Amino acid sequence: MRLQGLLLAAGLVLLAGCGFLDSEESPDDYDVHGIDISTWQGDIDWNAVRADGVAFAFIKATEGGDHLDPRFQQNWEAARAAGVPRGAYHFYYFCRPVADQIAWFIENVPVDPSALPPVLDMEWNAHSPSCNRRPPRAEVLADMNAFLAAIEAHYGRRPIIYTSVDFHRDVLVDAFTDYPVWVRSVADPPYRRYTRRQWTFWQYTAEGRVRGISGDVDRNVYWGSAREWTRFVRGETPR
Repeated sequence: MRLQGLLLAAGLVLLAGCGFLDSEESPDDYDVHGIDISTWQGDIDWNAVRADGVAFAFIKATEGGDHLDPRFQQNWEAARAAGVPRGAYHFYYFCRPVADQIAWFIENVPVDPSALPPVLDMEWNAHSPSCNRRPPRAEVLADMNAFLAAIEAHYGRRPIIYTSVDFHRDVLVDAFTDYPVWVRSVADPPYRRYTRRQWTFWQYTAEGRVRGISGDVDRNVYWGSAREWTRFVRGETPR
């Protein structure tokens, strides 16, 4: 029994060293916290948001080839005025040509050297009333590559890819490894859900609370230190 106990202890130490038992990993382990928002958050007091420790915000801009978030421009300008670093995101629609979506995003999101990189939001949308299409992996990757290349050329920064657990599993494993990735993982730390993926941002809850916003809001963390975050904002590091 003593030998079995020693072997078990040794195995636990080995697993812990590999990260498999890192059950204490939590958003509190990270220095830089932010939010992502859309029109559903209503009117936002951005000065209060910043005072509550929010270091960044990703703001919904466009969806598909013809939908503009009604509060995008308001949030885009107000966040900057309050000193909150912000980036714009596009929700991809699988029933619209990628060229239309590229053009729509560029039409509606200004080029701003102070902004965070643009974000391409890639997730299956089973609840869409108009498009439940799930294209084959090769088609999705080709369209993503076209969107990302065009947006990087226009805005001068490598875009971020946002993804959910199921979409990553179905499409993104081992793909776009040279892009910053923003993962959604509300039940577990990302390493438990995302195979072989180095992440830059982690969306850990949809039920966060922040002063200046009424109701729930998505909360996120940045992977690195406050110093690394400053470098990322300046565009000095790819992650």
